[in-house]
Amino acid sequence: MTVESVRSAAHQAAELSTPPLAGGGVPGLGHGLKLVRDPLGFLARLREQGDVVRLKLGPKTVYAVTTPALTGELALSPDFKIDGPLWESLEGLLGKEGVATANGSRHRRQRRTIQPAFRLDAIPGYGPIMEEEAHALAERWRPGETIDCTAESFRVAVRIAARCLLRGDFMDERAERLSIALATVFRGMYRRMVVPAGVLYRLPLPANRKFDRALADLHLLVDEIVAERRASGQKPDDLLTALLEAKDENGEPIGEQEIHDQVVAILTPGSETVASTIMWLLQVLAEHPEHADRVREEVESVTDGRPVAFADVRKLSHTNNVVVEAMRLRPAVWILTRRAVTETALGGYRIPAGADIVYSPYAIQRDARSYGGHLEFDPDRWLPERAKDVPKYAMSPFSVGNRKCPSDHFSMAQLGLVTAAVASRWRLEQVSESNDTTRVGITLRPHRLLLRAVPR
Repeated sequence: MTVESVRSAAHQAAELSTPPLAGGGVPGLGHGLKLVRDPLGFLARLREQGDVVRLKLGPKTVYAVTTPALTGELALSPDFKIDGPLWESLEGLLGKEGVATANGSRHRRQRRTIQPAFRLDAIPGYGPIMEEEAHALAERWRPGETIDCTAESFRVAVRIAARCLLRGDFMDERAERLSIALATVFRGMYRRMVVPAGVLYRLPLPANRKFDRALADLHLLVDEIVAERRASGQKPDDLLTALLEAKDENGEPIGEQEIHDQVVAILTPGSETVASTIMWLLQVLAEHPEHADRVREEVESVTDGRPVAFADVRKLSHTNNVVVEAMRLRPAVWILTRRAVTETALGGYRIPAGADIVYSPYAIQRDARSYGGHLEFDPDRWLPERAKDVPKYAMSPFSVGNRKCPSDHFSMAQLGLVTAAVASRWRLEQVSESNDTTRVGITLRPHRLLLRAVPR
């Protein structure tokens, strides 16, 4: 870089303005209190205050990005990396050596290790397992039975992930442990992200002890899976074998901590996000029986009465549109953060080096500027002739660029198959004890979704 280019960049940076400060901050806590009490509403209203706005989380300044175009720029620009409050919060679960939190050469090497398991041509190999688990879910229920959708959604999500990617004999007891522990851990991590109280979270308070126990159980669960595979001496063609045989940048086997962190990254966030999405899909089938009926009719037209198969999923256009629309309105991953690696510009504003940036897929995907009838459940908005009107990056449920989720096709296949299997067999109804309001943690899910299964 020449002296002249450095001077030019410095002059350009000097001309940039500082983003406006969002209203409603509280002395000492800043906007942290609003992000605890009403995070979704608060973030959804930020666009009214600017394309980029400043937030205060305690003494810390965070920059919030509110437009689809700028979230795309943020995700694709080398000036920003995976880091910030979300990822720092998640390090207690994911560790510092897994693909979710790594950056640079380590991240690229880890992506190369796991990517073969998620190639588009590899997904059909998981088809029989996905079919078996989707139909087992629907066949477990009995007419008139009340379904605990949290437990059922985690069970099917965890079993598919474990059987496809880790080839584990993953029994229901472990799925239950994972479901209970993740609910506690992800909620506690969200509070640690928006209210950085530091030492208070290390005090032996009941909530802290509950969080620590849940986190320890998650890591114990992963250690059990890895230890069982090593003891078996088996080397099936799966992701766990690839990790156990992977080499680092020096050609040496990767360390035990990295193997542990990679399995955590595969099993926990993936299961959490897929399970949360399945919960919302079950809620959608109950709340919108007209679309559940259309899914059933579509399945019958494709299968001619036989059980829906993995190979049918690509032909189920309305079913897949129901999945996408549920993900638009209720994204499991609703908040993401990045960190500026250098002083840079975004949306005409100066972003200092080291600054944390936050954006909300939930707010972006519900913005009236991007979607007509933005709060309506309308799967037909994803018909080709209408989907072309959706702004670029206004719907990126798996992110974009080199941080795009590698399991996007894997996840969409199982979501479509589960939706088709359930809707073709059952009509779902809410029961009085059910609470389908949104529970906010690192992910979004219903508080306590209980549904009654009525045979078709």
